[in-house]
Amino acid sequence: MPVQTVVLPVDFSERSLGAARYAEALSSWFGSRLHLLHVLPPPHYEMGSLEVGGALLGDLFRARQEQAKRDLAGFLVDELPSERTDRILEEGDPAGCIVRYAHDHAADLIMMPTHGYGTFRRFILGSVTAKVLHDADCPVWTGVHLEAHSIDEVRMRTVAVAIDLGPQSERAIMWAVRFAEAMKAQLIILHAMPSLEGRTGDYYDPEWQQQVENAARDEVAELQQRLHTQAEVRMDSGDPASTVCELAREAGADLLVIGRGSASGVFGRLRANAYSIIRMSACPVVSV
Repeated sequence: MPVQTVVLPVDFSERSLGAARYAEALSSWFGSRLHLLHVLPPPHYEMGSLEVGGALLGDLFRARQEQAKRDLAGFLVDELPSERTDRILEEGDPAGCIVRYAHDHAADLIMMPTHGYGTFRRFILGSVTAKVLHDADCPVWTGVHLEAHSIDEVRMRTVAVAIDLGPQSERAIMWAVRFAEAMKAQLIILHAMPSLEGRTGDYYDPEWQQQVENAARDEVAELQQRLHTQAEVRMDSGDPASTVCELAREAGADLLVIGRGSASGVFGRLRANAYSIIRMSACPVVSV
């Protein structure tokens, strides 16, 4: 399983703690090397609006640097294996630094939480996470449910992969296959079909929906035959993000894998629904 190098951006919040325990689990399962990365924004990002002189601004920023170094050095120091953990402090635009660092170090995975707290968490996706999802050229593991309090709480019994039957579907399936095989987990393929039910009063032939499903199942069967996989397939019709998340929930998925490429399916690019899936999913999401 190619998860040997994991970049874990941290801001020392509770969200970072949850993500770190998933990263710790990956390290224990695959012997992954963890790169704990804290990015300190330049002074003008957070202090530019303060009415302070240049010298005072410099002093304030240096104090922030020293505090960040201490926080990074002490972050889960008793839990994360020192022999497989690097702790890196960088300065700059957070999203840009994360993407560049992952690229320069040939990362196999970036793991980071979203801004997912409160009643409206399904509507919130942090701007840094969104930009990393858009720009990263490696898989990104994220979600509002990275809430493990210990590594013992991290379980991977069922892995679901959502596909739109476009070219990117193959890559998503193969990543999910390798991960499920490594974890000895059940693999389930999910597909959201368009709903042909008309508005109130509109007539539609109920056989159309069955014909659409039969065609989709044939296409998934051909895809599985080509990739030499034999996963269970679950389908339903409706809004793609809501349907995928509900199918994953019903399957008891511990991880949901989706594609981030430019593949076009019935609903257009699955990438267009990636943010909604991440916000709504009841389990962590890996976008490949």
